Amino acid sequence: MTIVNETIEAGGATPPATVKVWDPFVRVFHWSLVAAFALAYATGDEIEKVHIAAGYFIAGLLALRIVWGFAGPRHARFGDFVRSPRAVIAYLREAMLLRAPRHLGHNPAGGAMVIALLVGLSATCLTGFLMTTDAYWGAKWMENVHEVLANGTLGLVFLHVLGVVFASFEHRENLVKAMIDGRKRAEP
Repeated sequence: MTIVNETIEAGGATPPATVKVWDPFVRVFHWSLVAAFALAYATGDEIEKVHIAAGYFIAGLLALRIVWGFAGPRHARFGDFVRSPRAVIAYLREAMLLRAPRHLGHNPAGGAMVIALLVGLSATCLTGFLMTTDAYWGAKWMENVHEVLANGTLGLVFLHVLGVVFASFEHRENLVKAMIDGRKRAEP
């Protein structure tokens, strides 16, 4: 007799069925980006070689993710989760009332956050690269723009984490676990 059968006989319920949502590339990209951004942010003024290497690594990850956004499986594709500003605002309004519909992939607010993070990180990488060129070497204003973008991206990360916690609570599912094992509850 299996443990699941014993649970059923004891009056428990079977665990909910799950489906694969996040493919290995998306999960490895996500957690690699988390680590690389944390490293780049932590070493910004302290360890320049590590900071620059982390920045180039982030730029490479972003390029791969953009390609994967068009060529990857269903839930990795931009067409699956990028919605109009009106749809995002409507979703956020429903979420604040705790009645937003659950999405198997990214919800409209999560999709908007993906795009915002891709843009913010890309702009941060671009300004970091420009600071190494002859045209902008030592340009204090470019360094300031780079820092503002990095801090703005950190703010987006904070909002992203809050959104994940909120959506996990609202829909009673562990979205962090889903980004680790790739699986989410099958039923709504």
